[in-house]
Amino acid sequence: MAIHHILIVDDSPTERFYLTDILVRAGFAVTTAVNGGEAIDKIRAERPQLILMDVVMPGANGFQVTRSIARDPELAAIPVIICSSKNQETDRIWGMRQGARDYLVKPVDPALLLASIASLDQQPASAAA
Repeated sequence: MAIHHILIVDDSPTERFYLTDILVRAGFAVTTAVNGGEAIDKIRAERPQLILMDVVMPGANGFQVTRSIARDPELAAIPVIICSSKNQETDRIWGMRQGARDYLVKPVDPALLLASIASLDQQPASAAA
């Protein structure tokens, strides 16, 4: 599965700009959403190959949205990487239990982010489902 289009879900304009800059410089197409509701709408309409999900947002938090994606048969194949300021091991474990493929702590290290994306890109489609 080649990853080209990434959806960033984060209520912080600064964080959206920071992540977009990293990804665009690496050659990815990027769209953004500011909350979980907008994210679900954009995922259904645009079918990104990857979602970068913040946790702390107004309305549904990133854990809830990740769980919704993982449980939806139409969306479950789209991998989610959580990018959060919540840096406790229990947060990471909970995020992974909700269906995230990786959990990165903010401020996200660009090399770690790109390595995480590359590792997902190497997985066969059956492993990503």
